Amino acid sequence: MDTIFITNDPWRAQVAEQAGVDRVLVDLEILGKIERQRDHDTLVSGHDLSDVSLLRGVLRRARLMVRLNPMHDSTLHEVQACTTAGADILMLPMASHPAEVKQFVQMVGGRSKTCLLLETGGALARLDDMIGLPGVDEVHIGLNDLHLALKLEFMFEILSGGLIEYMAQIIRGRGLKFGIGGIARLGQGLVSPEVILSEHIRLGSSQVILSRDYNRIFDDCDEDLIGTQFRREIEKLQSCVERARVLGAQLQAANSQKLKYAVEEIVGLRTAARKQLSSAEAKIPA
Repeated sequence: MDTIFITNDPWRAQVAEQAGVDRVLVDLEILGKIERQRDHDTLVSGHDLSDVSLLRGVLRRARLMVRLNPMHDSTLHEVQACTTAGADILMLPMASHPAEVKQFVQMVGGRSKTCLLLETGGALARLDDMIGLPGVDEVHIGLNDLHLALKLEFMFEILSGGLIEYMAQIIRGRGLKFGIGGIARLGQGLVSPEVILSEHIRLGSSQVILSRDYNRIFDDCDEDLIGTQFRREIEKLQSCVERARVLGAQLQAANSQKLKYAVEEIVGLRTAARKQLSSAEAKIPA
């Protein structure tokens, strides 16, 4: 399972690389993100173009990935700056139409690999047409923005409800490498990462973004222990993946049910809390 670690800090990037992380991602996306994810527990990275060159100068093995802004007037400038700086993979977020994808691929012109971040209703409706275009190298399914677009209570509803199974079938049919959302450290998160990784393997996913929970290692550990702890967490994740690969169809299906039950419980609690809040607000005198 390829792991993707988000940072613009050269030291953190080197620690992650030495721990076995496969890709380091500079996150330039900011356009529309604050408005889309307002009131949600998400993070806008605040990276900039200069960070691409900065990380290119320190990475030796891990591939350098850059998430661009959604298509806008300056996308060509962003693409040219990132390819010149040595980005290995460029990720386009929020695409909704094959015309955007075609334009993006033409801008890149084969100088970097291309990755589509599938996270809009348009991408869901036009999936096969978008990923079938020449020049698309891989895709990643973005759970957070897609669940917001579909007005769902919890991002893992997309994974547990069968929607990603449908998307994965189409993506596999095109022979493309793909990943799904992010993952917390083992033992953390609202839903068991072990169960989520089992679902990755069942569906054919081969990459995952390490959640900001991995960045907390740098805040929680003594500096001289950070590298060891980060490596230990990556080794635990990859060991979990290898165990999931040999589970067999029956046990993988059982884990899918565990995921479904866990998500249903969280959605039920959130729905009840939202209704209770609405009811309380309705009783407040105008």
